Amino acid sequence: MARGNRLFLIYITAGGLRLARELKESLFPEAELARFKKGLAGSIWDEAGAIAFIGATGIAVRAIAPFIKSKTEDPAIIAIDEKGENIISLLSGHAGGANALSKKIAAFTKGNPVISTATDLHSLYAIDLFAAENELLMENPEILPKVSAGHIEKGRLTVYSDLNNPGLPEDYERATIPSGADAVISNRLYNSDALFLRPGNLVLGMGLNSGTGLDEIESAVKDFLINGGFSPLSLNLIATHEKKLCEEGLKAFALRHGIRLAGFTSEELNSVSGVKKSDAAMRALGAQAVAEPAAILASGRKDLLIRKKKTGNLTLALAQKNSNRLFVIGTGPGGLSHMTPHAMAAIRESAVVIGYKSYLDQIAPLLDGKEIISSAMTQEVDRAKMAVSLALEGKKVSVISGGDPGIYGMAGLIFDVVESMGADVDVDVIPGISALNACASKLGAPLMHDFAAISLSDRLTPWEQIEERLSAAARADFVIVLYNPKSKGRAKQIERAREIISAHRAPNTLVGIVRGAMRDGEEVTITTLASMLSQNIDMHSTVIIGNSNTRRLGRHMVTPRGYERKYEL
Repeated sequence: MARGNRLFLIYITAGGLRLARELKESLFPEAELARFKKGLAGSIWDEAGAIAFIGATGIAVRAIAPFIKSKTEDPAIIAIDEKGENIISLLSGHAGGANALSKKIAAFTKGNPVISTATDLHSLYAIDLFAAENELLMENPEILPKVSAGHIEKGRLTVYSDLNNPGLPEDYERATIPSGADAVISNRLYNSDALFLRPGNLVLGMGLNSGTGLDEIESAVKDFLINGGFSPLSLNLIATHEKKLCEEGLKAFALRHGIRLAGFTSEELNSVSGVKKSDAAMRALGAQAVAEPAAILASGRKDLLIRKKKTGNLTLALAQKNSNRLFVIGTGPGGLSHMTPHAMAAIRESAVVIGYKSYLDQIAPLLDGKEIISSAMTQEVDRAKMAVSLALEGKKVSVISGGDPGIYGMAGLIFDVVESMGADVDVDVIPGISALNACASKLGAPLMHDFAAISLSDRLTPWEQIEERLSAAARADFVIVLYNPKSKGRAKQIERAREIISAHRAPNTLVGIVRGAMRDGEEVTITTLASMLSQNIDMHSTVIIGNSNTRRLGRHMVTPRGYERKYEL
């Protein structure tokens, strides 16, 4: 079983609690604090990605001893004295990240990271750390000690890779053939005594008859991949028709192997050209085929590694995902405490972080040791092109976007640039708390019913079109969220917006204005449509204009959902 992903800070004394709170506040807002007690380690072991014991090393060792399995399964374990002077990496130093975690905490406490792994002592880049950082799975970890010993003895490691990335550390030499290499990075099967590191980049397109069982899927998929010359460990995603996602055998197979599922509609499958058509799929689903077009759509590639093959109740086809990866990350309203663990993890595993300077300043504790590229607010296109270019070089890149990247953020621009450059890049959009979410929470519940979000910036959208949208939303009685309401160069747009909305709303319609939501100096105001322009509104503000039913409850602004009409409250 793979390790979990939660970080636990375990304290024993009051001094330990103080340090735990400092670490949580400054470095690890996602961390969970717990006071040490008998049995605690066992209760959290399978959920933990890392456990930091703040207290005596002996207590930590005795607590974890009964649960230790292997370096591929065990969480990172570190021990810290309550003054933060010594931070000891105890378990899963490389693959689990205990060494890196120890160094990060030591940099914060100005303490001493105690690292005892041999490759670190010889200033070598451990192969299991390299694998973990590049999301490569070890197929034969039993030979890792032999490979690591050779690495230390020779001071170098020969690596064969048939991927465009990852780039290799300085003490690694690139081999031209798999035979004789110390390690092989590939999804393909080779005759070699090397340590095999498998990228999770295979996409299996699958058509299956209703009721196909787990055992048949297990056998067919394994045979299909191995006979085709590919490692089953590299299978990352199964793509099929959306109606097949409910098949119990398929769900059980995906759960057993930690494989993601993706479903496509008949219309989406029919949009793919150059695939082998299936009369059976057309009769049953109205789709020209399933396996081949599903694999192509899910992989983002136009070619297949293996064309479709029929085996029993299954039809299978294979494709390979883009190996170049780019994260577009929403950091929310600002600061680590409002970011998702997923966003923080993506930033931590990135080599390069790109963003507007003020956004990068807000996440500074996550950026230690990374290549940082910052630019001004109006240089979004340059940032996007730079990010895509670096991803094409094989670097793992994060583009930082305030709020949510898919709501007036960087996500759309990144996709536009990828398309315009014809870039072979896998874009992963990681959501964040948007301004409308953050501001609504400060006002109460103004977005409980249908709403429209409209930006008043006409830098990219013609003002005539913005006016049409304002009028339509006001006429339809939507709650209206106004982004970018006013700047020094755009002082009149908010006045015109209120004029348009006032043609369809009463003067006493409630309006909420939140400036700097969830940041220092936050301002929250509830006023009316008639009085809103007398309030402090600028580019750091979001304006929420209620609908005809929005009302004030104490200090809160609430738009009823309609429960009172259906239920007795």
